Amino acid sequence: MEEDLFNRSLDDQLCFEVYKAANGFSKLYKRALVPFQLTFPQYLVLLALWEEDNVYIKRISDRLAISIGTLNPMLNRLTAQKWIKKVPSPKDKRATLVCLTEKAHEQKRAISLSILQEIKSCNTTGIDGQLFLQNLKRLNEEFDRIEKN
Repeated sequence: MEEDLFNRSLDDQLCFEVYKAANGFSKLYKRALVPFQLTFPQYLVLLALWEEDNVYIKRISDRLAISIGTLNPMLNRLTAQKWIKKVPSPKDKRATLVCLTEKAHEQKRAISLSILQEIKSCNTTGIDGQLFLQNLKRLNEEFDRIEKN
């Protein structure tokens, strides 16, 4: 069994298929988000905020598993584009809260419909999306567990 793993071609490697799928998702979302002048990572920030608004930057960083150093430039661009507001915390002047603007609330449906249109353009016949999502979640939970040990 182990020997078989060493002899697999690139096209038979799980890591290569995951890599290609991640690139495919990035391209799909890029097409869907162009009209809104958003990047895929910026969209993930908005998704996190649509789920839980008015949160500390650290919460977004933890939720998306993105370092604060990587997240801050994204937040600055989202602020400049009027998707979010950054305000000092009333409890801790060193901390910053992030909240959605009216624009972000108003555009949520349009963004979702644009993404749905892109997803529908893919032939996903025969793929159980819920099962696929569950398997990816289990895989990511295992990666998180390994990382913590």
